[in-house]
Amino acid sequence: MNIVHADPRGVDSGAHFMDGDHAIAEGALAAGCRFFAGYPITPSTETAERFAERAPEVGAMFIQMEDEIASIAALIGAAWGGQKAMTVTSGPGFSLMMENIGLAAMTETPIVLANVQRGGPSTGLPTLTAQQDMFQARFGSHGDYNIIALCPDSPQECFDLTVEAFNLAETYRTPVFIMTDETVGHMHEKVVIPPADHIKVVERNLFTGPKEDFRPYRFDSQGGHPMARAGAGYRFHITGLTHDERGYPVMTAAQNQVVVTHLIEKINGNAECIIRLEEDQVEGAEVLVISYGITSRIAVRAIAEARKKDIKVGALRLITVWPFCERRIRELAGQVRAMVVAEINYGQMVREVERCAAGRCRVISVNHCGGAVHDPAVITQAIEEACR
Repeated sequence: MNIVHADPRGVDSGAHFMDGDHAIAEGALAAGCRFFAGYPITPSTETAERFAERAPEVGAMFIQMEDEIASIAALIGAAWGGQKAMTVTSGPGFSLMMENIGLAAMTETPIVLANVQRGGPSTGLPTLTAQQDMFQARFGSHGDYNIIALCPDSPQECFDLTVEAFNLAETYRTPVFIMTDETVGHMHEKVVIPPADHIKVVERNLFTGPKEDFRPYRFDSQGGHPMARAGAGYRFHITGLTHDERGYPVMTAAQNQVVVTHLIEKINGNAECIIRLEEDQVEGAEVLVISYGITSRIAVRAIAEARKKDIKVGALRLITVWPFCERRIRELAGQVRAMVVAEINYGQMVREVERCAAGRCRVISVNHCGGAVHDPAVITQAIEEACR
């Protein structure tokens, strides 16, 4: 993929005081996003409002659709029309988008979706925080496929990881999720937006070859494949059916094996390039605290209190949550006595930790069903328990 600098017209550089929702909109604009379709839903609406306000300044299009189903469908159409496109939602809207997320995965359509999580299920707690959609992000649509999901823990990372989300979507031609939460979304902090020429952006790799015998790429389980633009004169098809490289249906078991393997392995095979983690004092630790999003901010206090008691505790923050950091968890499971997994749900990512740890160490879940962040003391208590 070609790396170019962001369009200066979309970058409001300098130091700002803004919330995470607004930072997502600014990150999208800096990444070259010029199409946004969405439907208002707490606690994500501020992202849509910010994008709508800024869109005329940069020649972008904002559309408020009739619902979330139409929103995600519009994104797929815009992407095939040559645009970088995104939407934002929360739990109930995320559920409505799942069918077309599967279509985007099958058609290898690069789109970005931010989910500002709130308490559920159903209407749940519209104005209160949670991390309950983590498994839905990975497994919400039917069939075998793969996606990429990033989890910011600050407004600064809301900006930075939104840019990265667009770059990953373009590189691997896949839906990419920004799994934030109400607390980070509404948290106001300093956000430094670099000048445009300091922001690296992956541009769309448009196919420009001959129109005769059009075959843009092969199903080779790699990323970086070119994409034809609708209206450019190429004869191709876009379908959710099992298909060939031009999109035309080939509905056989053998072809399905080829296509599905490609959808999964283009991400799994590049996982080490995609996965981002933050580690602190991991080497020599007896206990490892694993967290992500807003919970990682709370865990900092808990870990500090445990260290005051001379407990050797390390921290592992998941920045990329999907694909999951299987290799690193397996390595660390053989080095520590226990892993403490803190998250605002009834226990979701802890199941991935248990699977990868495979009994080599204790795994302690510190969870609750949403509505508020953890009391740091609860995490500290789990760390102490892990040492007994």
